Amino acid sequence: MAKPPLSPARSGGNFIFTSGQLARGDDGAIVAGGIEAQAERALANLVAVLADAGCAPADVVKVTAWLTDPAYGAAFNAAYIRVFGEPWPARSTVVSALLAPGALIEVEAIALRP
Repeated sequence: MAKPPLSPARSGGNFIFTSGQLARGDDGAIVAGGIEAQAERALANLVAVLADAGCAPADVVKVTAWLTDPAYGAAFNAAYIRVFGEPWPARSTVVSALLAPGALIEVEAIALRP
């Protein structure tokens, strides 16, 4: 599987902008298990990218998520609540097709570097 031409994260001033994170496992494949498993993994991948950039979930000020089905909203919210706390980041959630076959969710974030 060829990697797309992107950086996992880039900084601009005090902000960290992440690329969209899919529910890819360590082998690079989209994880099995439906939206619950994919939401958990996509968010875990996002947290790992943030950590590599010196940020934590508490530093996130904006999240954008793409779901392939509006029915996945509740499962995404459940996983999201386990990662992010109050005050909640600002968030947009969009229903859209995704480029990666089998992907049900993609999540990106903007964080304020501590």
